[in-house]
Amino acid sequence: MFNLFPLFSANTAIFNDAPQPWQLGFQDGASPTQEGITELHDSIFFYLVVICFGVLWVLSSVIVNFNSNKSQLVYKYANHGTLIELIWTITPALVLIAIAFPSFKLLYLMDEVISPSMTVKVAGHQWYWSYEYSDFINEDGESIEFDSYMVPETDLENGQLRLLDVDNRVVVPIDTHIRFIVTGADVIHDFAVPSLGLKIDAVPGRLNQTSVLIEREGVFYGQCSEICGVYHGFMPIAIEAVTPEKYLAWIDSQA
Repeated sequence: MFNLFPLFSANTAIFNDAPQPWQLGFQDGASPTQEGITELHDSIFFYLVVICFGVLWVLSSVIVNFNSNKSQLVYKYANHGTLIELIWTITPALVLIAIAFPSFKLLYLMDEVISPSMTVKVAGHQWYWSYEYSDFINEDGESIEFDSYMVPETDLENGQLRLLDVDNRVVVPIDTHIRFIVTGADVIHDFAVPSLGLKIDAVPGRLNQTSVLIEREGVFYGQCSEICGVYHGFMPIAIEAVTPEKYLAWIDSQA
């Protein structure tokens, strides 16, 4: 029997790699970093739900059982309880400890950049991005570099995203440890790509570094996340992850 709905077959996955209208949750993670951030968020949200229900239950019990209609007597000396005070002091401390261990672990894992396979240099300008592949050189013996500008709304083609697509995407290979060295050319910018768990300041006169390992092919969108002037909302980021074979072919075409 013919498959009339190929998009919904068991072997097909549809990922959300760009922001959607009225979106409340995260974009689908494409790197271990973003998957760790999502897992930590869900774990902390569990504690939040338990605490909210606990506090609401205590407040509602007090209101129902100890209101002026039910209890006319006020005990002058019955306003302290050692046990309950120990409980509401120690319990939050234990919750903070339970949150601290996974969050510090993730923070240190995100901060480490160990033996990257390639490096991409990123410079933020008002209001576009410049990229340099310093590990590769062209026929003139210079590093491969280019500028990336937002595609104007009047020039958008079918399938391109308003305020997110660019004229030159950053092309990188999947399953490769990539280091991004980020700086600012004029004012402070912020290089942020939610699906990859990337978010790092681009500060003039300073080099910040971060790394990512992309696990699947796709185009991942981001934007400058630091107010940098009147056109702050018009300097998007588009990272295209491809197989190593396609990446080498792209590098060859750039050289």
